[in-house]
Amino acid sequence: MKFTYYPQGTCSSQIDFELDEQNVIRDVQFTGGCHGNLQGISVLVRGMAATEAVSKLQGIRCGYKNTSCPDQLANALLQAMNQKG
Repeated sequence: MKFTYYPQGTCSSQIDFELDEQNVIRDVQFTGGCHGNLQGISVLVRGMAATEAVSKLQGIRCGYKNTSCPDQLANALLQAMNQKG
């Protein structure tokens, strides 16, 4: 299932991702932000259970901000899992 999330408080403006039936991450693409870092995060979480990615990424901060692109990805994954039921 494909999802789109609009992050708040980060340089990236959109996160597109896909979860399979078992909530395993199949693809992640960020729009905007630090391209190299976000490309790396996308590759690292591909094939990972969404719950594991959330536990690793949630709460990461970017500099003085209260959030980060990884933290926003964790929020997006949580929202998608809740939406799926």
